[in-house]
Amino acid sequence: MNTETKTKELVKEKYSSIASQSKEQNLSTCCGATSGCCADDVYSIMAEEYSALKGYVPEADLGLGCGLPTEFALIKEGNTVVDLGSGAGNDVFIARRVVGEKGKVIGIDFTDGMIARARSNAEKLNYNNVEFRLGDIEDMPVTSNKADVVISNCVLNLVPNKHKVFSEIYRVLKPGGHFSISDIILEGEIPDKWKEVAELHAGCISGAIQKREYLEIIEEAGFKNMKLQKDKTILIPDEILWGYLSDEEIAEYKNSGTRIASITVYADKPAKDDRNCCEPGSGCC
Repeated sequence: MNTETKTKELVKEKYSSIASQSKEQNLSTCCGATSGCCADDVYSIMAEEYSALKGYVPEADLGLGCGLPTEFALIKEGNTVVDLGSGAGNDVFIARRVVGEKGKVIGIDFTDGMIARARSNAEKLNYNNVEFRLGDIEDMPVTSNKADVVISNCVLNLVPNKHKVFSEIYRVLKPGGHFSISDIILEGEIPDKWKEVAELHAGCISGAIQKREYLEIIEEAGFKNMKLQKDKTILIPDEILWGYLSDEEIAEYKNSGTRIASITVYADKPAKDDRNCCEPGSGCC
């Protein structure tokens, strides 16, 4: 099993466990009862407050986000929106409130438990313009040029091949469409030992890449008019650091200048594709 496959299986296992719990359980137990790590605190220090947003469904909020992409996504009535890593449906239901009955929101998640929970929430609410599809966001079960808007909340850092994901986002967006994505990035280096800790990967830290690299991947995918809509430093309390580092290592980390941040990024797919690479048989896109 290669590294990328192992990473995906790790994330799927962790989030399958999370899917069966409430937001309160996720923020007060250790990542689903079996990890013994209390890395759930990592989720809670990143989570944003959703309850003031119209369309908010408490049962769909598992406290796993690191931003409010729907707040910045410029979604319009009648739009088709695709949410990557839709979980229990939190951002899908917020977006549904904006697109109205004439619009549609499609959530994609590769965890069976999350899809089942999201579909159950939608059924209870009698929402008929939302859909939850089981699938990998590196190979989305969505036709090309389908979406007006793509959103995602603290998910892409969990995916090994970020180039492939942004290429897929480009494919499913209509010409002239756009995305607004919240994610975790780094400036500087995290301790090497963190990269081997499963809970910190599932908690969105050890899978994060450098901010510069993240933005370059977006540009390389062909997007234009990129904007940083939000950039918030994530401070990890000593109580969490003590679980992974000695006092000396904590001091070294704090003095390193490394910054972990939650960013929300916007970019457009051009109305006309001038890359000359998307013809049949071209070997790209």
